Amino acid sequence: MAKDITVIIFSVLLVLILLGVAAVTLIIRKKHMHLWLPHYLKQKFRAKAKFEGPTHVLFCFVDHYEPQWGKNISLEQERARVDRWHSEYPEVAGKHQDADGCHPKHSFFYPEEEYRYEHLAKVADLCARGFGEIEVHLHHEDDTSDNLRKTLEGFTELLHEKHGAFVRSEETGKLQYAFIHGNWTLDNSHPEGKLCGVNDELIVLRETGCFVDYTFPSAPSVTQPATVNAIYYAKDDPNAPKSHNTGKMVKVGGQTWGDLMLINGPLDLNWKARKKGIFPQIENSDIRTSMMPTKDRVDLWVNANIHVEGRPEWRFIKIHTHGTQEADMPTLLGKPFDDMCSYLESKYNDGENYVLHYVSAREMYNMAKAAEAGELGDPNQYRDYLVKAPNYKTLDEHTDAE
Repeated sequence: MAKDITVIIFSVLLVLILLGVAAVTLIIRKKHMHLWLPHYLKQKFRAKAKFEGPTHVLFCFVDHYEPQWGKNISLEQERARVDRWHSEYPEVAGKHQDADGCHPKHSFFYPEEEYRYEHLAKVADLCARGFGEIEVHLHHEDDTSDNLRKTLEGFTELLHEKHGAFVRSEETGKLQYAFIHGNWTLDNSHPEGKLCGVNDELIVLRETGCFVDYTFPSAPSVTQPATVNAIYYAKDDPNAPKSHNTGKMVKVGGQTWGDLMLINGPLDLNWKARKKGIFPQIENSDIRTSMMPTKDRVDLWVNANIHVEGRPEWRFIKIHTHGTQEADMPTLLGKPFDDMCSYLESKYNDGENYVLHYVSAREMYNMAKAAEAGELGDPNQYRDYLVKAPNYKTLDEHTDAE
């Protein structure tokens, strides 16, 4: 009898274990975590390099800045969205400074297909006042390499001529820009070929002046690449999609490789925010009202330990948002953003253990290249290391030009 009870208990436990494994496997597949978990675990459990001196925290906030987001949006609503950023962002960001005296810098990745002169005039004015920089965003579908090239070159020239964005490379003559792909489908990475269409997109980006991509992480999207929590180069296979799935890590003493550098934002599992009290929430660096920038999340970003290999004392944190959505503006322009910056400045800018640097997308890239070249010391020295700062036009200059 006792033996029968033992067998029953063992059988029940085995069934429960198998059901648990099945449930976890189902969730992993449903959230497409199988795409990135192997590299995540490898990165998570690697030994952390030791170094002397403080950790420099490089904090970059990129924005898929889309004034026309949504259906049936009127011009008046577009204007209201941009006007709110133009008036409120300097108020909240102006209260904060990093170790270098810089305010938080918002990198506005503006969609080519949503261009309006009046909107960019106000965004450029914010940039001229030191509150951010303009970069390139693009949504497209069933595109061709030739049309993409024409689109990117035309848009960057327009933003440069009308608003002062970007600086021209002395070597190539091309305007230099950072990029975020709309709908996360960089290099035709959707498995069904949706929302892009260009398999040699990395090559086209490089040849039109792009120096870095900031699209990822995109989890739980199926477009999420395998390489996470890293700064790496990708080499394009012009006959296949998603060439950035893997690549070569940027490292001290290394050199440019392939077609494009990618700088990942933190991707992690947040065990302090569990769904149904069991499963950890995916931390994908997205900031919105439903995903507040809490202290726990800030700590996760820092502990993701994203750095150029061989320079672990410089940690790169890139977070993202869609800043023109009304539901999220109180978070991005109000107390949650204010509290996030205050926490960064109180915990990660003591000068002894941590030094905080608010950086733009361009400045973060420059610091990565400086680390690769073996530069040492305070990364603040390298904000303009390779790609120089643009000369944005003020609102008055835009008015005079009309």
